[in-house]
Amino acid sequence: MPTADEIDAPPAIRSRLRKLGIERPDDLVLHLPLRYEDETRVTPIADAPVGWPVQVEAVVLDVALRQAPRRQLVARVSDAGGEGSTLFLRFLSFYGSQKSGLQAARDAGRRLRIFGEIRDGFLGREMVHPRYRFLSDDENGGESDVDALPPSLTPVYPSTAGLAQGTLRRLIARALRAADLAELLADGWREQHALPSLPAAVAFLHSPPPAVDESALQARAHPAWRRIKFDELLAQQLALRRLSLARRRQGAPVLAVAGELARRLQAALPFALTGAQRRVAAEIAADLDQAHPMQRLLQGDVGCGKTIVAALAACQAIEAGYQTAFMAPTEILAEQHYSKLRAWLEPLGIEVSWLAGSLGGKARQAKRQQVATSAQLVVGTHALIQESIDFARLGLAIVDEQHRFGVVQRLELRRKGVNPHQLMMSATPIPRTLAMSYYADLDVSVIDELPPGRSPVKTRLFSDTRRAEVIAAVRAVVAGGRQAYWVCPLVEESAKLELQAALDTWAALTAELSDLRVGLVHGRLKGDEKASVMAAFVAGEIDVLVATTVIEVGVDVANASLMVIEHAERFGLSQLHQLRGRVGRGAEESVCVLLYQQPLSRTARARLKIIFEHTDGFEIARQDLRLRGPGEFIGSRQSGVPLLRYADLESDADLVELAQQMAVQWLRNDPERVGRHLRRWFGQREELLRA
Repeated sequence: MPTADEIDAPPAIRSRLRKLGIERPDDLVLHLPLRYEDETRVTPIADAPVGWPVQVEAVVLDVALRQAPRRQLVARVSDAGGEGSTLFLRFLSFYGSQKSGLQAARDAGRRLRIFGEIRDGFLGREMVHPRYRFLSDDENGGESDVDALPPSLTPVYPSTAGLAQGTLRRLIARALRAADLAELLADGWREQHALPSLPAAVAFLHSPPPAVDESALQARAHPAWRRIKFDELLAQQLALRRLSLARRRQGAPVLAVAGELARRLQAALPFALTGAQRRVAAEIAADLDQAHPMQRLLQGDVGCGKTIVAALAACQAIEAGYQTAFMAPTEILAEQHYSKLRAWLEPLGIEVSWLAGSLGGKARQAKRQQVATSAQLVVGTHALIQESIDFARLGLAIVDEQHRFGVVQRLELRRKGVNPHQLMMSATPIPRTLAMSYYADLDVSVIDELPPGRSPVKTRLFSDTRRAEVIAAVRAVVAGGRQAYWVCPLVEESAKLELQAALDTWAALTAELSDLRVGLVHGRLKGDEKASVMAAFVAGEIDVLVATTVIEVGVDVANASLMVIEHAERFGLSQLHQLRGRVGRGAEESVCVLLYQQPLSRTARARLKIIFEHTDGFEIARQDLRLRGPGEFIGSRQSGVPLLRYADLESDADLVELAQQMAVQWLRNDPERVGRHLRRWFGQREELLRA
């Protein structure tokens, strides 16, 4: 017997519901329709518009099996309305009982109520795989209760394999009858913001009347939808802010220092920090001086100088007697960070260690011992979070390209110390509304200024038919003493296929540019092999570097002034922007060539237009958010936050701000109401825990 907080359904149904994130009756209540079908009226066949779903009533005139162009069941029906009253029903997959049922209806003159989209077919007007049912025998004598037209639009819910709409509707109707939808918002506040009561909004969305403005309903602009979206945003804000408050109650090492190491580092640098870098460094330093763990996101566009800011934070932790861990998503990037940080910090007497999965045997054991004893800064990949790695005294965890790591991975690094401070860095700018929603438990710092001397990167679009021109441009760049990248396409997210694409491209360019030195780097190379190729490129011993997306983040070669991205239409906006940022690192004018292949999809065309027209990472991120939506932009696995199902961060920005304000008030004044609202939306689920 299920408990009050369990769904009363067979185990197989409950298993399918869990795939939709539905575990409690409250989840059913808040499982709202994707769209609606109008079964409240019957349209004469002659008046039914083509291309729109409609409901008709008709008798079966004949039933036939057709073998060409493929086996199918075809029924001809009519509502006896005169000219144009005939319609064909086609079924490409069907059961024998379906054929016999339609034949029996024909013989008995029994009426069918049919719902589907009418289109022009080879035989005439038709519906393909319509939904239909037989009307009661007494339909002609007077409408029975069972055949009465519904008083509201029929909801169509998000579903999964093996879970029929009828089953969902029955379960939701039962949950609605027993649901506690007690209003938690003050009536005056609701009226001020034109929001209906929660019971009214929920009932309306599950069963809207036929006279409703369907465009407002489908666009989710109706007041009922706005109420649901506000409640969803409020639940998210409450959960994240409550986590933030809980974090502030935790103890953390207070890294209060004189700042001597940081001053010595800045004095030794061959460049001066920008105003934005100094501002952000001061924000981080103030956080590290607190008795609760820092949880800060440092974001900035490609090449803005996040690494030096992280190095200054590491200096503060080390001067206070604690270790710093610096984790990067790839060995190429981690190695580059290691080389840079070592060059900056070892002259200051800081012991910098390197740890990666490619280290084997005795070398690995020696590094583990170093981490557990004397290392002050440990740079590495996922190897840092392995169970065998123990830190002596971890006080600061830095995660670069944080969106590349899952929540669990970031959490594991934090567990290597006792509530260490955490600094997460990203070169994928987060639009303001997205940050407000998804990072409400984080403090966010933004480096919004590029270092002086950086040349802007010009973007050029070339069809693949002009490939010869691009190869000539590569030759000209090298003749001028510069170097070039040639990035291979992402092929179906397959490492094997991507590798083959890289090998094929390398072979073709080696033949076409036989007088140049063409190198190759990809993810399948061993760590030392990748390092060797990159070192040769940095040293100018390779003219053209053919690469997969392993170079997307972090690789700096000032002499590289040309980036060619092959099959650019296959890449996401963030990837294109990151790759483009690999050039323009010096004072010379740099160019990024986007090679694309026709025909372009509408989305691919939109992406290429955005990357061509914009260089500002935050604007690109905003446009990307509009194209993809927040769920795909952030990634559910990466965010650790329940994705918004109903609210849209672009169109509902006003609701985000209202939710923020109310969350602050409730957390301060009404914890009981906070608990009720969170239980309604999330129950006891643990997915709100985030790193």
